[in-house]
Amino acid sequence: MNEDMMTAEERSGAVSTAVDGAAAQTALRHGRGKGIYYVHTLGCQMNVHDSERIAGVLEADGYVKADQEQIDNNDVDLIVMNTCAVRENASNRMYGTLGQWAELKREHPQLQIAVGGCMAQKDRQRITQRAPWVDAVFGTKNIGSLTGLLDKARMYNTSQVEVAADLEYFPSQLPAARVSRISSWVAISVGCNNTCTFCIVPSVRGRERDRRPGDILDEIQRCVDSGAKEVTLLGQNVNSYGYSMGDRYAFSRLLRACGDIKGLERVRFTSPHPAAFTDDVIAAMAETPNVMHQLHMPLQSGSDRILRAMRRSYRTSKFMGIVDRVREAMPDAQITTDIIVGFPGETEEDFQQTLDILGRARFAGAYTFEYSPRPGTPAALMEQIPADVMRERYTRLHDMQESITLEEMGKFVGRDVEVLISGTGRKDSSTHRVTGRERTGTLVHIGVPEGEQMPQVGDFVTCTVTGSARHYIISDPDVRSGHTYSVRR
Repeated sequence: MNEDMMTAEERSGAVSTAVDGAAAQTALRHGRGKGIYYVHTLGCQMNVHDSERIAGVLEADGYVKADQEQIDNNDVDLIVMNTCAVRENASNRMYGTLGQWAELKREHPQLQIAVGGCMAQKDRQRITQRAPWVDAVFGTKNIGSLTGLLDKARMYNTSQVEVAADLEYFPSQLPAARVSRISSWVAISVGCNNTCTFCIVPSVRGRERDRRPGDILDEIQRCVDSGAKEVTLLGQNVNSYGYSMGDRYAFSRLLRACGDIKGLERVRFTSPHPAAFTDDVIAAMAETPNVMHQLHMPLQSGSDRILRAMRRSYRTSKFMGIVDRVREAMPDAQITTDIIVGFPGETEEDFQQTLDILGRARFAGAYTFEYSPRPGTPAALMEQIPADVMRERYTRLHDMQESITLEEMGKFVGRDVEVLISGTGRKDSSTHRVTGRERTGTLVHIGVPEGEQMPQVGDFVTCTVTGSARHYIISDPDVRSGHTYSVRR
């Protein structure tokens, strides 16, 4: 378009584009591509995987991922926050962090800031009102639009917002920059059809949509071809996969199909819903060699009265029946859960029933939360539990579970475990250990015996467990005394 035919706004945009073009050429010459980016992720595994897609979209457009030194020195051109809306503290953290980034942007005016994820889907306008320095806001269904929004924000010098209500494409159709080369997330569905009174996920993720089995298996094969040794299948209710297609056995068939993929050593999945957990899934877990005996299944409350108030479509008898059948089929299974403390109307008797389930189930671990009201959910309008009562109950529950977890970790001592090496832990450099997870998901720190082979990331180490702590186990094997230590590539 001839400049004389442009509006003043367009002429301003053209100047900005020209300046940005020159800056982009300079960046390219200095190995920064279109710009150095950093993705800051809040929330669940689905968000972590979405961040891989965000990174993939950015890198496909010429952006370059920041290294740790660049992140520490704030030497970045783009920061993307992938947000969570499940709990109030995630919302508070988002606005607090955006406030810190505002100061950073004042010091570096060319810095761009984008906000995506569940909070962006929920509070699209509020974000731009409270944080007008944000350049782009994109919803859970608009990851592919991010780079275009950033380009428009540069051109027009105004915040750009794109939040779709309907799913037009699966995020899995987008490129991904995987966080790990040996472990991959693979989404098999998106969205949720449940109506739990405390949960905002259906309103920000939409109704459940399932991917075609062939598409999922093709993605898993590509991950394996790229070096992945394990995959984790993701879904808001991963085991209801296939229900939208009228096939209640689709998930168990998918697990069995994973067993036929050559080179795929380990398969995990999260998180299943107790209401849709069937015996054929248990059988598939037990009978498919590369499906790990690991189960994370949210309980939420041990009180049937509270489960009804939550609109959870199962009762404690069904939940414990699943736990018992899983352990009967797989005695080594490690089972973890989620529990909410202080849901509106919870009495001391209700809470005691949760403690009773904790004692019976003996979970290997539990993610415990104080109830957090989310605007727009039915539970937010119910009579709330006093904060001091909630805190006291949370402490009791947490202390009880920590004690159980410590005892369960102690049962590993003396056993041989196979560990997929993922790197080194925070203290491993000083203790000369490597770190990974054994088959049921427990974190293991391994001391390499003197004179033995040093394992690399992606190797498998079979070793004898010599110690335990609350959330991990330790292997410092002494091969001269009969302990096991061997490395497999």
